[in-house]
Amino acid sequence: MSPRVVFPNRMLPYLLLAPQLAITLVFFYWPASQALYQSVLREDPFGLASRYVGLDNFRRVLADPNYINSIEVTAIFSVATAALAMSTALLLAVMADKVIRGRGIYRTLMIWPYAVAPAIAGMLWLFMFNPTMGTFAYMLRATGYNWDPLLNGPQAMTLVIAAAAWKQISYNFLFFVAGLQAIPKTLIEAAAIDGAGETKRFWTIVFPLLAPTTFFLLVVNTVYAFFDTFGIIHAVTGGGPGKSTETLVYKVYNDGFVNLLFGSSAAQSVILMVIVIAMTAVQFRYVEKKVHYG
Repeated sequence: MSPRVVFPNRMLPYLLLAPQLAITLVFFYWPASQALYQSVLREDPFGLASRYVGLDNFRRVLADPNYINSIEVTAIFSVATAALAMSTALLLAVMADKVIRGRGIYRTLMIWPYAVAPAIAGMLWLFMFNPTMGTFAYMLRATGYNWDPLLNGPQAMTLVIAAAAWKQISYNFLFFVAGLQAIPKTLIEAAAIDGAGETKRFWTIVFPLLAPTTFFLLVVNTVYAFFDTFGIIHAVTGGGPGKSTETLVYKVYNDGFVNLLFGSSAAQSVILMVIVIAMTAVQFRYVEKKVHYG
């Protein structure tokens, strides 16, 4: 049993916790409480008058076909982004774990893209795949493929998924590399001596032992796809064409800041918060059961 830590002053633990508690209160609980409060009000665009409408904002939102479309778009976008980012990062981490010379340089280069801001990442991919001057767009047209994400909804969705996944690969890569380093090499060597091939060793030994890391990244990537990809979508497509890339978080912005529908926007933010909390709870309730903490 580790020795109990005794602080010289009874107030010191609270002082150490105070900055984090203040940040949590100011940037999470206060905005969340304001969203709950405004979701039951109807305000004019100038904020000069408001009246209580109860759950009317929620009824209007859930009956809006555009909001149902945003739910479908978000489901496709979040699943595809998380799957692409995690699978690619796992592949790169396994490859990096085999590198002997220059391993540190290789890993550092892989981590760098995470430092790029979401809006910058979106603009980078937009320039590369811009239908008029993008390098990769030119290559696609040279093969006879009619590439135009500014007018084609599925192509626009593919572009934002690729940009969002590219931005998150470095984060996932970092944790997968750490997870691979924690796996005892003796287990893998013993399996190799017993005649297990590389693929079989990965799926029967390596991947099950990475289950805690994979579960953690699943939760993180889900939250990332729902919230942190706003800058990418705003820079690349602006929710278009024809609302084909308008996710839930982007619709909250569009209705609240562009159309000045404050009550509807607040109700949408509350629904989004409930959806993310429910998904996280389901992941911890059912997915974590299959996770082995060895």
